[in-house]
Amino acid sequence: MRLDKYISHATDLSRADAKRLIKNGAVCIDDEIATNAGQKITEGQDVTVEGSTISKAKKRYFMLNKPAGIVSVTKDNHNPTAISLMYEHRSEELQIAGRLDIDTTGLLLITDDGQWNHRLTSPRSNCSKIYLVGLGEPVTPDYPEKLAAGVLLEGEKHRCMPATMATVDDHSLNLTIAEGKYHQVKRMFAALGNHVVSLHRFQVGDIILDPALEPGEYRPLTDAEVASIL
Repeated sequence: MRLDKYISHATDLSRADAKRLIKNGAVCIDDEIATNAGQKITEGQDVTVEGSTISKAKKRYFMLNKPAGIVSVTKDNHNPTAISLMYEHRSEELQIAGRLDIDTTGLLLITDDGQWNHRLTSPRSNCSKIYLVGLGEPVTPDYPEKLAAGVLLEGEKHRCMPATMATVDDHSLNLTIAEGKYHQVKRMFAALGNHVVSLHRFQVGDIILDPALEPGEYRPLTDAEVASIL
C-alpha cells in the first residue's frame, strides 16, 4: 500500500494531510525519514508520524437496524442510504453485505472487507436469513409443506430452495430462506396467493439483530459475530 494511503487508513488524516506531513519530514519508516508519498509499505515495517507509531487500519464490520425508506446502496440521488446513517471515517469504503428493499426493515450488515462480504453473499454459502413476515391474508395450514417443497416464482424456471416457517399469529410468521433472489419473500407469498404487508429481517447466519438498536442505529460486530461467517 502507498505510504500516504497507509497513513490515511490508519488515522483520521486525509491523503493530502499525509502528503504534507511526509513533505515536512514528519513521517519515518523504520527510523528513516520518508520522502516519497508513493513509497510502498510492506508487512512488518514500522511507520511513525511525528514520533508516534501507527498501525494499519483493521477491517470493519457493523450491524445496522435499517428503517423503512432507506435504500441499501452506497449512493443514491433520490433516497437516503444506509451508509448515510453511519458516522465513520472513510465511509466511502464501506459496502453493504446483502441488501434489503427500501420498505424492508431490520438487520443490515456493512463492512469494508470484500472477502467477508463475498463469503456472506455468495450463492454457495447457503447462509440462512430469517424474516418476520406480515401478510395481508391469513396464514394457511398448507404453507409449511409448500415452502419446504420450494415455491416456483413467477417468471422463474426453477423453484426456490426449500424454506421453513414458524407461525407467529394468524397473519404473520418467521420465514427462513437461504437465497437472495430479487424481492424473493414478496414473490414467494404472491405465488402462494397472499401478499406481504411488512417485512423485517432479524437474523443472518448466526448474527442476530441487537434488540438494543433503535431503527437507524448501528454498532460494530463482535469478534464472534464476524468469525461466524466462515
